[in-house]
Amino acid sequence: MTLPVNPPIEPMLAKAVDNLPEAEGMSYEPKWDGFRCIIFRDGDTVELGSRGEKPMTRYFPEVVEQVLAQFPPRCVVDCELVVIVRRDGELPKLDFDTLQQRIHPAASRVNKLSVETPADIVLFDILALGDEDLTKKPYAQRREVLEQAFAKVRPPVHVTAITTDPQTARRWFGEFEGAGLDGLIAKPADMEYLPGKRVMFKVKHQRTADVVVAGFRYHKSGPVVGSLLLGLYDDNGRLHHVGVASSFTAKRRAELIDELAPYRDPKDHPWAAWATQAEGVNVGQRMPGAVSRWSGTKDLSFEALDPKLVIEVAYNAMEGDRFRQVAHFQRWRPDRTPESCTYDQLERPLRLSVDHVLAPVD
Repeated sequence: MTLPVNPPIEPMLAKAVDNLPEAEGMSYEPKWDGFRCIIFRDGDTVELGSRGEKPMTRYFPEVVEQVLAQFPPRCVVDCELVVIVRRDGELPKLDFDTLQQRIHPAASRVNKLSVETPADIVLFDILALGDEDLTKKPYAQRREVLEQAFAKVRPPVHVTAITTDPQTARRWFGEFEGAGLDGLIAKPADMEYLPGKRVMFKVKHQRTADVVVAGFRYHKSGPVVGSLLLGLYDDNGRLHHVGVASSFTAKRRAELIDELAPYRDPKDHPWAAWATQAEGVNVGQRMPGAVSRWSGTKDLSFEALDPKLVIEVAYNAMEGDRFRQVAHFQRWRPDRTPESCTYDQLERPLRLSVDHVLAPVD
């Protein structure tokens, strides 16, 4: 490639803030829940770069086709690859789990999924157009170039919605989560494109829940706690694995071994049948130990605990019936009974079609 900006290049990043920042000319846009991607096109040559600067081109042949069909002949754009799930009787929404399945070593599987679960491309910045390097230009100008260069695109290519009105941004923050998005990105008007630098801002949803501690995994460093396995009860009294809490200090990991000792080796455990699930038998609940192709040879075994302990954790969002990301330990809750830790306590956002986010109507 002979572009003004050539691969590999690390995307510009955002730093987390608690409140929506306000400043003259500040722009706000949805925070898309997908794979960050920088797309390079030089004539018939297309490369899809990831946040880790490794190419994703082979995994998304349908994206390459759209780039060749709809992008300017020579350009570099920053975007998000997302999968929108559309089912009869349901509102369209983003599905990160389905997107993850697109990364597969078998070419036959890649080609099959590119047809069954194709990715959409959501554009939000432009680094180069033709022979011009745009990275030194302020963001407001780059946005104008982006809108002009991609004014005629059609789905599955989209230019992300944007507003400079903080009141509208706050409304988006509340509404868009129901379509599978997890917050907002704020961009100063005079911001240059700085690869790898956290010069943007991100505001994400923060919530807490009381959950049952039903097991733990050892840390890779030795016989100390690496993560706590968390559960919630459904309406039928079954305890489902909903995620893990980790990020403890080394001292705290060692202390937890002693604190959890009285609850180890229970006679009965609600996840005792996890091995059955690993063998392909549907046991009707989410288990923590089943082997998947995502884990490969990673050891997913765990030490069972009598599910009597309750902790409060902070989490960003749910993905189906589990925490979207690793939860963060807040405190022990000796005042709560395990049976009271149900899905009913979770805040569920109002459902919204992702099509509304792609073309918001005020």
